[in-house]
Amino acid sequence: QVQLTESGGGLVQAGGSLRLSCTISGRAFSSTAMAWFRQAPGKEREFVAGMRWNGNNPKYTDSVKGRFTISRDNAKNTVYLQMNSLKPEDMAIYFCARRVGALTTGASDYDSWGQGTQVTVSS
Repeated sequence: QVQLTESGGGLVQAGGSLRLSCTISGRAFSSTAMAWFRQAPGKEREFVAGMRWNGNNPKYTDSVKGRFTISRDNAKNTVYLQMNSLKPEDMAIYFCARRVGALTTGASDYDSWGQGTQVTVSS
């Protein structure tokens, strides 16, 4: 059974940066896709960024392109989300998710989820 554990959330001023981490217990197969989603109060969970575990073509939602970067450390079984130039509209609970297969942007496609980490951006 795969477990995902996020960390790195917190309070930051607008324009600041945070780095989220998602550590995967169990084996991260090469056919795995990893993604970050976020959910703000009263809104649906939305795709933020994702990548194949063995791929080099990350995908981002338009609102974070140029500001967020997803990356991985194979040796540590960890996926990161570097978030720069944070805006108040980025404030949400951020979730790490995993699926076996192609990278997709639909939350229902993912079968393993972390507990979430809160990101708060003050204006």
